[in-house]
Amino acid sequence: MNERLDWLANAPEQVRNAVARALNPVERAEFPYHWELFARAAQLPPTGQWRIWLILAGRGFGKTRAGAEWVRSIAEQDPLARIALVSSSLSEARAVMIEGESGIIACSPPERRPVFEASLRRLRFPNGAQAQLYSAADPETLRGPQHSHAWCDEVGKWPLGHDRATRCWDNLQLGLRLGSDPRIAVTTTPRAVPLVTRLVQGQGHGATVVTHGSTYDNSGNLPKRFLSAIEQEYAGSQLARQEIAGELLSDIEGALWSRALIERTREAASAMTYKRVVVAVDPPASSRGDACGIVVAALGEDGIARVLADASRERASPEQWAGAVAEAARAWQADRVVAEANQGGAMVRSVLRAAQQSLPIKLVHATRGKIVRAEPVAALYESQRVRHCGVFPQLEDQMCGMVLGGAYAGPGRSPDRADALVWALSDLMLRPGSVPRVQQI
Repeated sequence: MNERLDWLANAPEQVRNAVARALNPVERAEFPYHWELFARAAQLPPTGQWRIWLILAGRGFGKTRAGAEWVRSIAEQDPLARIALVSSSLSEARAVMIEGESGIIACSPPERRPVFEASLRRLRFPNGAQAQLYSAADPETLRGPQHSHAWCDEVGKWPLGHDRATRCWDNLQLGLRLGSDPRIAVTTTPRAVPLVTRLVQGQGHGATVVTHGSTYDNSGNLPKRFLSAIEQEYAGSQLARQEIAGELLSDIEGALWSRALIERTREAASAMTYKRVVVAVDPPASSRGDACGIVVAALGEDGIARVLADASRERASPEQWAGAVAEAARAWQADRVVAEANQGGAMVRSVLRAAQQSLPIKLVHATRGKIVRAEPVAALYESQRVRHCGVFPQLEDQMCGMVLGGAYAGPGRSPDRADALVWALSDLMLRPGSVPRVQQI
C-alpha cells in the first residue's frame, strides 16, 4: 500500500492539484489531510507488532511531520488515548510538536483540530483523546502518570546531566501501561549519546523498529538554498554523515574525545561577559599542504572555557590566513593571539603584524607531539570545564580522531584545527605545574 502511494508523495504540485480538482467539494476539503496520500513510505508507521518506532534521519527528512501525523491518527482512532509528548524542554515541545509548521495542530483538519490548554500543558482532541506535554529536563514529572502512547522528539538533544535523558525514558516506559497496545514513536537526528545508542541496540529484538533516512529523501519539499547551505556547512566532515545522511557515528577506540563527550558540552551562544578571549593559530608549513587552524575561545566569569568559533582556512597563503586571524580577533574582540611558532616564529609574528599592527601576539613552541599536548585539554572536557557554543563539524571530527598513545586517526593529514583548540584552551585554562592528564583504563 505504502509503495503504491509513493507516486503522489513525489509527484509535482500540478499533478496533486489535478487530482484534487477531480474530487467533489467535501472530498477536496479533506484531501490535504489524508497523510497516507502524501507521505513517503518511510514516514508511515511500520507494520507488525512493534513497541518502539525509531526514526533516525537527517535534518529536513520530515521526522516532525511523521511524528505529528502518527499522534493525530492515534488520537482520532481512540477517544481514550492518553499520549505523552516529550521534548528537551516544554517550550520546545510546544513550539515544534504542537504549534510548529509540521506540528499536530497544523496537521489537523479545522473541524477536528485539537485545542491546546497552555496552563495545563495539555492538548485536547474533540473526541476526548488527550496529549500531555513533558520536559526531559524534569524526569520526575513522568513518574506516576500513565499513558497509552508517546511521541519523543529529538532524544539526541535531551539533557544529559545527572542521567536525565535515560531517567526520563525509563520513567516514561514504566508509565506506558494504558490500553491494549502501548507504543512509542521516537524522532531524532542521530547523535552518539547513551539513550540513542541504547535505542539503536534494541532493534532486532522485535520490540524496536528503526527507520533510517537522509535529508535528500525529502529534497522535493525543501528549498534549494537550504540544501546548498547544509552541504556547504558540513561538506567533507564526518558530521555530514550524521546531520545529512542520518547515520549514527561510532567512536574510534582510544580517542581522547568521544562524540557523546562533545555533545555533553554543547550549549547555545549567549551574550555573557568573558574575562579573556583568545584566538589560537596553528600555522601551516606551506600554502599547499595542511590547513591553518584558527580557533576562538573565551574564559567566562564562571570559570568555564567556551569555544566560540572555528575560523580555520584551507590551503591559504600566509597573507590569507593572517587576514583571517586578524578578522577573528576583531570580530570577537580578542585580548591575545596565541600562535605556534615551530614553523618559523619570526615569520609567524611578521605575517600577523602585517595583518594588524596592534594585535597582541604570544608565540608558543611545541616541545611535545600534538596528541600528548591534547591530553590535559581533553581532561578539561571530562571535568566539564569546557563548552562548545555551537557545532563545529570539521574541528570536532579532528578531535575525535586523536587517539591516546597512538597516531592521529581522523580526517586529513594533521589535526590542525584541533591543535589550535588545544593552544587556545591551554592558554586560558592550564598553568605550568597544574596539568590534568587523561588516563587509559
